[in-house]
Amino acid sequence: MLYTGKGDNGTSKLFTTPSGERLSKTHSVFEALGTVDELNSFLGILKIKCKDFYIKENNILVGELIHEVQENLFVIQAELAGSKMSIGEDKLKKCEEIISNIENMMPPIKTFFISGGTEIAAFSDLARTITRRTERSILRAKENSIEVSPNTCAYINRLSSLFYAIARLANHQAGIEEIKPSYK
Repeated sequence: MLYTGKGDNGTSKLFTTPSGERLSKTHSVFEALGTVDELNSFLGILKIKCKDFYIKENNILVGELIHEVQENLFVIQAELAGSKMSIGEDKLKKCEEIISNIENMMPPIKTFFISGGTEIAAFSDLARTITRRTERSILRAKENSIEVSPNTCAYINRLSSLFYAIARLANHQAGIEEIKPSYK
């Protein structure tokens, strides 16, 4: 059944909620769970857009990379809900290595850039901003006594950099020049 009706009064519970205690759905942990879910759903769109997009120098299919990120987001949701699961250091290091590899393929960043260019770049920039909001919501939950591992916090922070790197790479591989804001 797709519904239970138990949350009709505006409450829900977590894995670790003692003796069936229910929390308000406005609790910061549910905001964090919701933003992780939103990010994961949006990444489904980005994954489809990237199905034929490779990081050429490393022969990494970006759609497969995004699928892996989606799997990791489920681990983060489980952790937020009170499971003992968390992001391992290996996943954090892999993300950092991919970011570094992409960064080494392009000119250094000297300014902000206006989002756009290719469709993949535009969608990746949107994923970056949703990731930043997700990170803020996870940190608010942590400030409200929800346990979140340091690796999980670092990983969600790196994800925004990963999506920024993918956006830049998509434009770079398409020969599209990055445009800096005029501030006029």
